[in-house]
Amino acid sequence: MDAPAPLALRLSNLSKTFGGQKALDQVALDVAQGEVHGLLGQNGSGKSTLIKVLAGFHPPDAGSLLQVCGVDVPLPLAAGAFRLHRMSFVHQHLGLIPGLTALENLLINRLARRHAWAINWRAEHRKAIRQFESYGVPIDPGALVSDLPPVERALLAIVRAAGELSAGDGAGNGLLILDEPTPFLPKRDVEQLFRLVRSIVATGASAIFVSHDVDEVMEITDRATILRDGRVAAKLDSKTATKRDFVQAIVGRQLLATTPPRLAEAQAPSHIVIQGLCGGSIVDLSLAAGRSEVIGLTGLIGSGYDEVCYLLYGAKRATQGQLAIGKRHVALPAISPKLAIEQGIVLIPGDRATAGVIDVLPVSDNVTMPVLGSRFRPWMLDRRAMVRRAGSLGETFEVRPANPTLPMSALSGGNQQKVVLAKWFQQKPVMILLDEPTQGVDIGARQNVFSHIAKAALEGATVLCASSDYEQLAAICSRVLIFSGGRVVASLAGAEISKDAIAERCLFSAAPVTAEGNMADVA
Repeated sequence: MDAPAPLALRLSNLSKTFGGQKALDQVALDVAQGEVHGLLGQNGSGKSTLIKVLAGFHPPDAGSLLQVCGVDVPLPLAAGAFRLHRMSFVHQHLGLIPGLTALENLLINRLARRHAWAINWRAEHRKAIRQFESYGVPIDPGALVSDLPPVERALLAIVRAAGELSAGDGAGNGLLILDEPTPFLPKRDVEQLFRLVRSIVATGASAIFVSHDVDEVMEITDRATILRDGRVAAKLDSKTATKRDFVQAIVGRQLLATTPPRLAEAQAPSHIVIQGLCGGSIVDLSLAAGRSEVIGLTGLIGSGYDEVCYLLYGAKRATQGQLAIGKRHVALPAISPKLAIEQGIVLIPGDRATAGVIDVLPVSDNVTMPVLGSRFRPWMLDRRAMVRRAGSLGETFEVRPANPTLPMSALSGGNQQKVVLAKWFQQKPVMILLDEPTQGVDIGARQNVFSHIAKAALEGATVLCASSDYEQLAAICSRVLIFSGGRVVASLAGAEISKDAIAERCLFSAAPVTAEGNMADVA
């Protein structure tokens, strides 16, 4: 009798501790040869940490064990060493260089090791055509990646990763690790990507498919491991488990009522009215909000919720829609950041480092930028007045160190965010747009940020907060809108709002569940 084939991957007793906090706690993960294995969990469940351990980015705690294709692999892995052990990764942002051709991207690791003149480009071009054709992928090797549609970029990254599996030692055909490759693809293109994955696995390879999308995991995987709070919460057979089983394992309790509630009415008279907003992924968004409302916007990656604030601010172009603030009306395709600020709208961007502050300038310059016009004396800025104003705001917002002459780069992420809030909240805005307001902020600064958002709302501002942090939304929002496919598909209000309830709505994309645990049709 033949011995069973070695597992493509066996992880055991995998733990990882950051500053006394366990991100992974004795995780075990087995992937069979020829299997597509799903890896799911909420934000903070440990998925990303596990993937980074395999990639050699994080060293695990002592006692963690790894086998790949039956061969013991010593941990920690050095950066890039995964290739020697027949593993290959496709990360969410694909790792392609837009200014190079598909062929050049396909050979990028070889280009890093040798001069371009040492490569027979004609032969490699012919080889690439055969490789693409063997997988049914319609990519021109000579096309610039910047000219390829999103689905072809994703397919190119996967073909490149599959080609790298032949490197290294060990039995079997290697392990392809797909770390959320689908969020930015239209649903019609996801099946094309799945066909490619199935073709690669049919050659003898195995795959780990990391995703937040339960439907996709159920479609493409054979089995799945669910992480929760750094531990294995469940191992499910994807072909027999229901969506209810998956969601219960992810959120860790019995499901709430499965029929999503109707959109809640604003408690106060509508002060902000958005009608028919379209642009980017967003399709026909209409929303009425009262003064002092804090409304959360969320959904799975690629659902479009994170685009709304930028469309309303004019940082991203809207194709249609109207915005009414009291009796003032603005055509959203014509709005710009300058016009938005004039209308009393401010944006706290998610990418604080590049869009929120200028880190080489002092705190005083950053915090007074919106009011520089009032800080001029003849021919010069009134630097003393700027420092005094920044010092006063720094005291109000508890910025540490309390020295407004320091460069922004000297402040922690949490204190930089306090400066960004001070910079815009001093304007007494009527509408505040927040994108991940506590991203990269420690727990102490997080509470400070929450208190200033609440204070601004109590003073009459309407707040829209786009976030993937469900706990944050539950803490500060009176209403939470869940997006899928660029549309609002569910809403939670008041006592209905909790971290688990938001997670459940996002995972189900608002589709009700039948008594048997299957998804019902939604008109």
